[in-house]
Amino acid sequence: MSANVGVVLVSHSPRLAAGLRELLAELAPEGVRVAVAAGTEDGGLGTSYDLIARAVVEADGGAGVVVLPDLGSSVLTAVTVLEDEPRPGVRLVDAPFVEGAVAAVVTASTGAALAEVVAAAEDARAFRKL
Repeated sequence: MSANVGVVLVSHSPRLAAGLRELLAELAPEGVRVAVAAGTEDGGLGTSYDLIARAVVEADGGAGVVVLPDLGSSVLTAVTVLEDEPRPGVRLVDAPFVEGAVAAVVTASTGAALAEVVAAAEDARAFRKL
């Protein structure tokens, strides 16, 4: 079986990202690597260059990686990491954090290519709840 696209959740809050990762594990329990880069090294709120860099490596199974930041400095820090440490097949995606992650993981679990996973995450912006 070939590798699936991996997902990195970049958040200011370790608890927020852990909760989302828990949800994603229920939706696609096997085959999709979901790594979390949330908070600071000491567990506080914020973002960490080093945690993001490590999470990208952790999520990369060979089929590409989608990086989903929550907001503000998580976006800026992720951009910096990906510019400083470019890796083929790693894409920073402008998508809603929860809906984009769900769409990305579910799509990745089907064995979809990186471009399809990115598109699914980005398309989640149009999901209507009501």
